[in-house]
Formats: sequence, structure tokens, C-alpha cells
Amino acid sequence: MAPYRNKKNQESNKVAEPQALYGTQKIFGNLAIKDEYSLIKKAREGVRTEVFYSLADAIKMPEKLLASLINLSPRTISNYRDQEKYLDPNYSEHLLKLINLYSLGKEVLGSLEDFNLWMNRPFWNSEEKPIDLIRTSGGVDLVSAELEKLAQGYPV
Repeated sequence: MAPYRNKKNQESNKVAEPQALYGTQKIFGNLAIKDEYSLIKKAREGVRTEVFYSLADAIKMPEKLLASLINLSPRTISNYRDQEKYLDPNYSEHLLKLINLYSLGKEVLGSLEDFNLWMNRPFWNSEEKPIDLIRTSGGVDLVSAELEKLAQGYPV
């Protein structure tokens, strides 16, 4: 005998709330892009300056510091906002990778405060701090890899 299916109630089993209400999505909205291809595609299109200001607000980082991390001046970003211009692909990619990094950091360490503390401590085998390395896109990738190792139980 075939199992009973009620087509009327079949759709009611799906979660109706938006994903933005859970975990790191609550802070970063739909800005975190885990798929590398989608990240590159979005970076090539460029991101709006509002993404920059949203990230700075979400991670409680001064806009001047965040701008220096992506190698732009705060004035340039302000001008882009006033002119309603999108960030260039290189800056967009770096910003999107930073969003992913902070999203992962909150997920792994439990809070943005703990992640910020971790970012300002030297690695166990070096004098360099993770915050010093994220000024380049490759540095963000390196710190993300170290965070992944930490999540798996390796000492970092």
C-alpha cells in the first residue's frame, strides 16, 4: 500500500521564515557568499557602497580601518556613495571575502567579539596577527584556511 500523501498539507512542512533570521545570516543578511564562483561573479558586477557601510556597522569596525583593509580611502568610498557608483571588482571581491571571513569567524568562535579578539592575537607559530594579513585577498584566504583548521580542532 502506498503512503498517504495530502497534497494540501505537503507545502506546509517547509520552513517559511527567511534564512536571514538564523545564525550569522542575522548579521550579514544575504551578503555572505560561500560559493567561490558566485562570489567572483558578484565581484565582477561590483557591489554597492552600502555593503561596505553595512559590514563596518555589523562588525563594529571603524569605516576608516575597513577602508584601509580593502586599500581604499574613506573619501573615495564616500564619493562612490554620493555618485551611486559600484565598487570596482578588485575591491568588491576583497569586501565579499571579508564578509565571508567574519561570517565564518562568528560561526566558529561563537561571537564577533571573540572573533575580533582572535584576529588581534598572534598565530601560535608567528608574531603576525590575522588582522595584519587580511589587507590582501590572498591574506583573507589564508586566515579563512586557518579558521577552518581551528574549527576542525587543529591548533592555530
